[in-house]
Amino acid sequence: MPHTEVDLVLVNGASVDFTYPLEGGERISVYPVFESFDIRPFRNLGSKPLRDLRFVTDVHLGRLTRYLRLLGFNTLYCNSFDPGDLIEVSIRQARVLLTRSRRLLKHKVITRALLVRDVDSTMQLKAIFQRLDLYAEARPFSRCLCCNGLIEPISKQEVAHRLPSRVRAGYETFFLCSSCNRVYWKGTHFRRMSRFVQDVLGGYRSGANFLLTS
Repeated sequence: MPHTEVDLVLVNGASVDFTYPLEGGERISVYPVFESFDIRPFRNLGSKPLRDLRFVTDVHLGRLTRYLRLLGFNTLYCNSFDPGDLIEVSIRQARVLLTRSRRLLKHKVITRALLVRDVDSTMQLKAIFQRLDLYAEARPFSRCLCCNGLIEPISKQEVAHRLPSRVRAGYETFFLCSSCNRVYWKGTHFRRMSRFVQDVLGGYRSGANFLLTS
């Protein structure tokens, strides 16, 4: 188990860090990252629980990146990032590093990271949601799939000159990415992507009502 996935170590019932010397005969309990309840009174590892989660993903997780953004999570991705870049960004911006590389997680300086074990992107997303209990924090369709920026409402009049004629004639509600200025609307992929969101969230329902189409 990578050290980044350990949130609590107990030796004879007392919380210790990774430098604690063992003498033999101790009763040791190791627990993974907790997200569904508060263990702060008991823990002596890491800086703080992983809340207000932001992610950075390695070069092999491009589709997972888009899925996380679809669900509203701030997720940084660059296909030119090397391992050093990923580590630096994770530390400097307090982002959870998601990676397929066990070797990368052996770096002791990394404190926020998860090993992505599944190959299928949908299963990767579901595993992360289960592991970090992200369901109540999801804000579907609130973030740009392409650049990670937030999406905000905008009047049709302001973007009409940028719309294809069929879209201008068929839709009235529009949204704009605050970072890359992409225009969003509830397009033909809405039902398919909404079903995907509901499949991931299970019993939770999205309050969002728009979708990137173009």
